Amino acid sequence: MQLFYNSEITENTKQFTFSKEESKHIVKVLRKKSGDIMHITNGTGWFFSAKILSDNIKKCDAEITTKQFQEQSKYRLHLAVAPTKMNDRYEWFLEKATEIGIQEITPIICDHSERKVIKQERFEKILQSAMKQSLSCYLPKLNSAITFKDFINQDFKGDLFMAHCEETNKKSLKKVLKQNQNTTILIGPEGDFSTKEIEVAIAKEFIPVTLGETRLRTETAAIVACHSVAFVNEI
Repeated sequence: MQLFYNSEITENTKQFTFSKEESKHIVKVLRKKSGDIMHITNGTGWFFSAKILSDNIKKCDAEITTKQFQEQSKYRLHLAVAPTKMNDRYEWFLEKATEIGIQEITPIICDHSERKVIKQERFEKILQSAMKQSLSCYLPKLNSAITFKDFINQDFKGDLFMAHCEETNKKSLKKVLKQNQNTTILIGPEGDFSTKEIEVAIAKEFIPVTLGETRLRTETAAIVACHSVAFVNEI
């Protein structure tokens, strides 16, 4: 099954038109014809089936035939992850985290960050593609890049964790995670969080955690954290 994404469709939509780009893909590449059924999500939990009314290569019209709401997971995971020096590594993280299941992502610019600019539009497309590939009906929220200082001074709800590499007293993430919780986890850049950033986070009640016995790359650490939260909530 192939899943399409259209953010403008709501549970009250009766008919709609695919974009010019998608219309061309549907008609010319997928060779869909009038009467064929397509599957679409709006990224907010709704799954729609739609019948093609017009197989126009520039303007493919469709009619909603069925709709179903997919309940969201009982937990909410927010990962704040520093952009990686190599952009493709961060894109890999975005793709895999979406497949595993994540609700919110914030790129944070830290003291040791080598990359301080992100490609928001490209990242959004990667999230959309991963959502469709995994047949999920929820598109993760991607926030704009923000400095560590500005991020840490926000109001947070739920459990707060920070994964860092300094040789200090840290707890195992897998042992402190709880089911059905709002969870925020900080993942630093290649050079790790600075000592000052660690101290500030602890003062803000973030619990220092370890993700295992080996040192992980930023994107690997983020995936391990994401999967750990998903796994705990499947038990």
